[in-house]
Amino acid sequence: MTQTKPKLLIVYNADGGILNALVHAVHKSVFPATYPCSLCAVTYGAVSMRKVWRQFLDSLDMEKVFHHRDDFAADYPGHDFALPAILIREGDGQPELLLGPEQLDQMTDVAELIAATELVLSQRQKAEAA
Repeated sequence: MTQTKPKLLIVYNADGGILNALVHAVHKSVFPATYPCSLCAVTYGAVSMRKVWRQFLDSLDMEKVFHHRDDFAADYPGHDFALPAILIREGDGQPELLLGPEQLDQMTDVAELIAATELVLSQRQKAEAA
C-alpha cells in the first residue's frame, strides 16, 4: 500500500481570475489596511509570489495546492473555514486547520509566516509520532 504525501492547502481570501487579480493588486497597493487577505499581502509582492516563501514551500516534503475562496468552495463544498487559511489534508481525509485568520491577520512579514508554519507542522509531526 502506498502512502500519499499530505497536501498543504493554501487558501486565499480572494476570488480567482485575471480581473480579480488586477483588482486585488490595486486594492493591496492603494488601500493595504482594508485588503481582506493577509495571507496574500504577506506572501505576494505586486505581481508575484515572494521568493523566500516559494523557496520555503518548495522545501516541504508535501504537495502544495493553492486555492482562492471561490475554487476552494467548489472543491470542498460544506467546509466553511474562515479565510485566509493554511490547511493540511492527509490522503482522502478532511482538511484540518493549521493557521487561520486569527494568526495570519497578525503577521506582517514572510519570516513570521514561515516560522509559524514550521512550528505548527513540527507540532503536528510530534503529535503523530507520539
